[in-house]
Amino acid sequence: MVTKINQGSWRKRLALFASNACIFILLLFLTHYFMDGEPIPWGSLIFQGVFFGLFMTIGFPYIFKKLGNNLGKSIHPELSPDEEIEMEGPANLFKGAEAVGGKLFLTNQKLIFKSHSLNIQTGQTDISYETIFEATPRKAAKFVDNGMCLTLIDGQEYHFVVSDRTSWMEKIGTKLKAD
Repeated sequence: MVTKINQGSWRKRLALFASNACIFILLLFLTHYFMDGEPIPWGSLIFQGVFFGLFMTIGFPYIFKKLGNNLGKSIHPELSPDEEIEMEGPANLFKGAEAVGGKLFLTNQKLIFKSHSLNIQTGQTDISYETIFEATPRKAAKFVDNGMCLTLIDGQEYHFVVSDRTSWMEKIGTKLKAD
């Protein structure tokens, strides 16, 4: 099973477009006003704001979706001969100050995080189900409900950000009950 990233509704995209355009117009106006002492003509401000809003709402997500798909396809974990992947999806693993990007794999034997090549810290992290004490949901950046914390028996913690946290928590919970 492969998790899918929520692309967002048109209403959310319209709100994102409007907020990006308005903030950009305001910042551009204030910067130009305080640097030159004269405001930019409103027509120019609105044109630049609309262009910026469209790029940030359509262009930027499109580019990163393409980059993400290419990076995601190139990530393959090292598996033992009798190991099978049951679920996979994009994830970040926090290692110190870096949120290491990559993919999280749930197999019949363990949980695997494999980073992509654009990170400073790369490699594969294997977490055996027998070593996991508990899996708890957490908020990323204190307000987004897409984080989870795996606490190991020895007290070590792994903090992840995932898409579709509910599915990940259910699958991991099932694995922990089986062991």
